Parts: sequence; C-alpha cells; structure tokens
Amino acid sequence: MKSTPRLLLLASLAWASAGLAQSTPPPGSAASWQQAQHRDAADTYTFTRFTLVGKFVTPVTDTPADRPALTIDCIPPGGSHRSKLLAADLLVGTPLKILYVEPEEIRGTNYFPKVAVRYRTDNSSEDEQRWPAGTDVIPSAKPSDKISATVPKDALKRMLRARTVAITISSDHGPPVQMQFDMPNPGPVEAACRVE
Repeated sequence: MKSTPRLLLLASLAWASAGLAQSTPPPGSAASWQQAQHRDAADTYTFTRFTLVGKFVTPVTDTPADRPALTIDCIPPGGSHRSKLLAADLLVGTPLKILYVEPEEIRGTNYFPKVAVRYRTDNSSEDEQRWPAGTDVIPSAKPSDKISATVPKDALKRMLRARTVAITISSDHGPPVQMQFDMPNPGPVEAACRVE
C-alpha cells in the first residue's frame, strides 16, 4: 500500500512533463520568411515579397500593427532576366520621427526625409544610421506620418547573415520603438533577390 502514493506521484510527474514537452514549440516553428506574389502599381510585372514578422521589445500603444515586419521585394530569376532586389522596408506601424536632411549638393529646396535608426546584429556593437523614410502611411493620418523606413542594402546584408537583429527607431509620439527579429535561413531571399 505504501508504494501506491509513490506510483501516483511518479505518474502525475510524468504526465505533467509530457504536457510541458508538448507545449514547447516544435523546432520547425521558428521564424521563417513568408513569400507572396504581387504586381507593381502599373501592373507591368510580378515580384516576390518576402515578409519576416518580429516583435516589439517595448510596448507600442498607438500602432495598428501588432508586430513589426521586415519586407523584401524582388524580381526572382526567370527566362532571360536575372534576379533583382527592388526594395527592403521595415514596417513599424506607428508614426516615425522624420528628420529632414540637407543633401550634399543643393538643387532647389529639396531635403531628404530620413529616420534615425540604431541596429545591432547578434552581439556586435550598435550601428547608428539615418535610413530613408518609407512610403507607408496610416490611411487615416496625414501623408507626412510615415510608418516605415527603407533598409539600405549594406544593412540588409548584415541582417540576413545574423541570427538576431535588434532595432531601435525614433517615434513621433513618444519614446523610441525597440524591436527584435529572429533571423531565419537567408537562402531563399538571397537566391531570389541577389542580395549577396
């Protein structure tokens, strides 16, 4: 009779550990690039959009997006043409603080809208840059309320080779927004977009 409580205890521990093992995400469910086919605005060509969803490290209250995303648009190789990178964007979803930077050579009164960005790949030191403001805006907001930034090609190359990327970007309505992306295998993106 004394062994019955021990057996019940061991059985319940085994049952609980089996439940914990099932609740852990399987290895194949890690971050991955999602692919979708799109047409350009003039409906002249098809391109592939790779999307990687990240997470906000700091809470963001005024954003319609529940998570940030990296998108890479490219024309994959086929027929007589080679692959071509069209654009890489960081979609934040909240209005970003725009800095108007004076160009090196002034022709008229043009200033370039830029966004202050700090990013770090894996355990490297933080890199501070000014990325061009993206074209995405919140539909109900002013056209000047940009919610994305264009990722320069050199930064994109570093990010694709990393395991994790931490990004901090200036918000127009509060403290800087901090995000993190767990980077999957870059093979499909590099093959389709010629980012190497």
